[in-house]
This record gives sequence, structure tokens and C-alpha cells, in this order.
Amino acid sequence: MYSCPMPEVIKIPIELTRFQLPVAVQDRLHCLLNQQDQGNILSRSEQQEAEGLVELAEFLSLLHLHSQRVMKQE
Repeated sequence: MYSCPMPEVIKIPIELTRFQLPVAVQDRLHCLLNQQDQGNILSRSEQQEAEGLVELAEFLSLLHLHSQRVMKQE
């Protein structure tokens, strides 16, 4: 019989849930994405940088959403 593992609950400091990308990092991400949208080919390192920044931004968004849900339940 297969059983699903229980999800592990990790407590996150409230300060971390308020963390946002610094403005300069947001600007860099927008710059890279705008270059790509305009048809310019990004170098491999620029592609990796953009992908990493997008992943970080998505992670922070999920962290914010999760913390809001947890705070509503308390």
C-alpha cells in the first residue's frame, strides 16, 4: 500500500516574508526581459541571470501568498 508522506511544516521568520527584490535587481530583471522582448538575443550568462531572477521573484511571491494564508488562519 502506498502512503503519501506528510508535508513538513517549516516556520519562516516574518521578516523573511516581507523581503522583496531590491529596486536595482528588479530594474536589471526588467532590462533583461525587455531586451529579450525586443528581439535581442541574450548571452548565455544573461539568460541564466534572467532565469535565476525570475525564479527568485516567483519564490518570493509564493512566500508572500503562503504567509498571507497562514496569517488568515491564525
